[in-house]
Amino acid sequence: MLWGCFSAKGPGRLIHVKERINGAMYREILSDNLLPSARALKMKRGWVFQHDNDPKHTARATKEWLRKKHFKVLEWPSQSPDLNPIENLWRELKVRAAQRQPQNITALEEICMEEWAKIPATWMSLFLFSEEKEGEERPRWPRCTTF
Repeated sequence: MLWGCFSAKGPGRLIHVKERINGAMYREILSDNLLPSARALKMKRGWVFQHDNDPKHTARATKEWLRKKHFKVLEWPSQSPDLNPIENLWRELKVRAAQRQPQNITALEEICMEEWAKIPATWMSLFLFSEEKEGEERPRWPRCTTF
């Protein structure tokens, strides 16, 4: 399984998770990968975090952890995976990986890491913003996530 994050500024970290993720592991992933990604992408104060309504994301302990870390979290409607901008990114990664025809799981992991890093920020921003007027962007959703 892969876990990754992105913003309109580009890709954050992508990691391979070898076991099933529970709430405690999810919080550890956020701590070890999301926060460093936000720093590396030079995210300004006020960015909004978005994840779906998976039980480990909505667990009381996870909500408390996010609150203590001062995350602004986008409220997410239930049963709406089609709205999640990272789903388009996962699809692109699958297409790119398949084109390279990995021969085993190790090669697939390496290819995914390489291809993730190649996806340009301009392409990622298409999932987060829509053109309102020439040169003006607006969030696709109210209080759009930027990370």
